[in-house]
Amino acid sequence: MNTTVATIVITGSLLLALASLITAVRDRAMGVILLVGFALLEVAVLVQAGVVIAAVAGGEGAGVSKGTLFGYLGGQAVIPPAGVFLALAERSRWGTAILVVAGFAVAVMTARLLQIWQGVA
Repeated sequence: MNTTVATIVITGSLLLALASLITAVRDRAMGVILLVGFALLEVAVLVQAGVVIAAVAGGEGAGVSKGTLFGYLGGQAVIPPAGVFLALAERSRWGTAILVVAGFAVAVMTARLLQIWQGVA
C-alpha cells in the first residue's frame, strides 16, 4: 500500500470534513465546491484501491487478511457517493452534516487500511 496516496486521501477527506463542518455551522446546503471536492476524493479512493489491488496481485502483503482488506476498500469506495447522494436529498444544514461524517469516515478507514497493511492490527 502506497503511504503517499493514503496520506493524500486522509488529508483531502479531513479538509473536506472541515469545509463541510464550516458550511453546516453556517446553515448552508452543499454547494458545487463540496460536490467537486467529494468527486475528487472518490477518484483518490479509487486510485488507492487500484494501487492496493495491484500490490496484492503482485504478491505483496502476504500476511494480510485479504477479506478484511478488500472489505475496507469496498466500503471506503461507497462512502463519498452515498454521502453526496444523501446531502443532495436533504437540502439543509443536516445534509452538509452528513458530509462531515462521510469525510471523517474515509479518513478513519484509510488509517485502518494502513494498519491492516502494515500488520499492526
